[in-house]
Amino acid sequence: MVIDIDPQGNASTALGVPHHAEIDSIYDVLINDFALADVVAQCPDIDNLYCAPATIHLAGAEIELVSLVAREQRLRRAIDEYVRFRENNGQERLDFIFIDCPPSLGLLTVNAFCAANEVMIPIQCEYYALEGLSQLLKNIGMIQKHLNSDLVMSTILLTMYDGRTNLAAHVAADVREHFPEQVLQAMIPRSVRISEAPSYQQTVMTYDPSSTGALSYLEAAAELAERSVP
Repeated sequence: MVIDIDPQGNASTALGVPHHAEIDSIYDVLINDFALADVVAQCPDIDNLYCAPATIHLAGAEIELVSLVAREQRLRRAIDEYVRFRENNGQERLDFIFIDCPPSLGLLTVNAFCAANEVMIPIQCEYYALEGLSQLLKNIGMIQKHLNSDLVMSTILLTMYDGRTNLAAHVAADVREHFPEQVLQAMIPRSVRISEAPSYQQTVMTYDPSSTGALSYLEAAAELAERSVP
């Protein structure tokens, strides 16, 4: 299952799940105490993949969350209740729950960090991405210290890799040097197909499954699944 808590709703768009303003969404779960089961939708192109969509209402959720009780733990409680709901109704156990975060450390991202056990960081193979990584690691440390001691930064995925440039190779080498255990061997190349897919309300996996981008993501997914096996 994918939980989209980014107000831009890019994950919802790519998975083909409606997320216009009239749709019940993860905003209603966080702010209006809706059950997660009431907003989760089946992804049309991929069996056994579900999405809790984001809507534009999330743009104001940061402010609305400030005054709510247990504001940092609302997503975690909703997920726990949803897992129990599936179990009580004889539904299959979810293998993975991915939470797509906005690119800033507000209360939405804090909710994700409090609900998660692991953080997976996609890093563009560009210099500014390295600067952002150091700040993100400090933020994760703060969450570990004060809100969720079980949280670990477990996985780094190198993306938008252009093998023709020295910069991409240097960034990839630097990240692997500093985080040898966390970085996946698979890397996602720059790909026109990956960029085109969202305009067709699809991921690259269904838009062009034989493209280099799709095959790279499959390789990364397989590696991630192998890491998760006890």
